[in-house]
Amino acid sequence: MGWIDPEFPKTATLSERVGRVLGLNPGLMTGPGTNTYLVGARDPILIDTGAGIDGYVPVLDAYLDHRGWRRPSRIVLTHRHGDHIGGVAQLRARFPGIAVAKMLHKDGALPPSIDDLRDGAVVAGDGVTLIPVYTPGHASDHLCYYFPEERSLFTGDVVLGGSTTVIPAEDGDLLDYMTSLRRLQGLDVRRIYPAHGPVIEDGPGRIQEYIEHRRMRERQILEALGAGLATIPAVVARIYADVSTSLHGAAAQSVESHLRKLAREGRVRERIERDAPSRWELTG
Repeated sequence: MGWIDPEFPKTATLSERVGRVLGLNPGLMTGPGTNTYLVGARDPILIDTGAGIDGYVPVLDAYLDHRGWRRPSRIVLTHRHGDHIGGVAQLRARFPGIAVAKMLHKDGALPPSIDDLRDGAVVAGDGVTLIPVYTPGHASDHLCYYFPEERSLFTGDVVLGGSTTVIPAEDGDLLDYMTSLRRLQGLDVRRIYPAHGPVIEDGPGRIQEYIEHRRMRERQILEALGAGLATIPAVVARIYADVSTSLHGAAAQSVESHLRKLAREGRVRERIERDAPSRWELTG
């Protein structure tokens, strides 16, 4: 199936201690929708809340009932993007008093009363443990959650099932992102539960694929600059020629993130001209 898979199930039991409830928000950037995860037993931890779509809570309630679980004990968030935190108010209304936590870092407007959660802290649940892992790059506040009882990892938007990760210009950083991927390689990970798309059974293999993909794109961008292409749209048209033009906006963000990384490394420079797009060139 394609990235936006209409057959992707609204709920799924992925292991004895992990259930998935879909956020019901399919799209070009979200694929079949945002995955939210219940981790534990009768009072599971909920990872992410979806975007706040009206039909989400009834689907969550039905799944809890199906598993014989009562209610989430707490909510932990991977990062601040709306399709991950948009359902906080909705879930607080459904489960009064529920605690919500994320890494508080460079945040703008957030729902009130969010607890701060830091790298390496222990989040204890009903027979389970989650360890936050700070993984900036897609977002400066991004946490993955390591689940040692399963040797699995909830990767949020750092690693996806079926697509690559966008590095947004306003808060993303590709150099940080590559460092985060290498950090994840150092964990004892078997399975990955991504925020979008299906479960990834070969976690280490997918992380390596992501690293190699970024290295390939970097080589292509350097080759395009060497061939005299100087603007981001021109580079996108060359190296994403086989990708639908509907995705070229996201591709432009990816190219810009590579160029910013290369500029930090002193390998390219940006020339800013009045009333014209930035032009990029090799430094060597």
